Amino acid sequence: MIRETIVTTQSTAGEPHVAPMGATLVEGGYLLQPFRPSRTLDNMASQGVAVVNFTDDARVFAGCITGRHRSWPTVPATRLDGAVRLDLCLAHDEVEVTRMEDDPTRPRFFCRIVHREQHAPFLGLNRAVAAVLEGAVLVSRLHMMDPERVDREMNYLSIAIEKTAGPAEREAWDWLCETIADHRARAAS
Repeated sequence: MIRETIVTTQSTAGEPHVAPMGATLVEGGYLLQPFRPSRTLDNMASQGVAVVNFTDDARVFAGCITGRHRSWPTVPATRLDGAVRLDLCLAHDEVEVTRMEDDPTRPRFFCRIVHREQHAPFLGLNRAVAAVLEGAVLVSRLHMMDPERVDREMNYLSIAIEKTAGPAEREAWDWLCETIADHRARAAS
């Protein structure tokens, strides 16, 4: 099973980095597979720790993917030195790398959970959050996907936005739509 999460890492210079990532459940923890090149990969390789954050704020996912908003507040992790977590996450798991398998595209970091903490209640599912998440995945792959397929999928996902979105989900959705329009304008010029 893969959980859509926000992974936070910190550089050796103390600079936090926030990135959306699918975290695959494995016995005792997670398998994290950041793409090359990425700051998450560099930070995990050098620090050996990360934090898997759980949030229902769709803006964090869309903001990271689109670059519309990147300065999500972080605070020090509870137990792991050299690690930070999202300040406003619902919960987080602090993990340390136990093994890395190198790969030219996506190295595999096997991580064990060393601390788990709840911060706020999960108040239920919102279809618009799921739509923004799926839209963010599409936007992250614009360079690989047929524009007609992107349009079909975004049109379908917009139904959930129209029916169930609150202000945060609408803002996140707008970021995604603007990024698609910008991508197409650059491709056309």
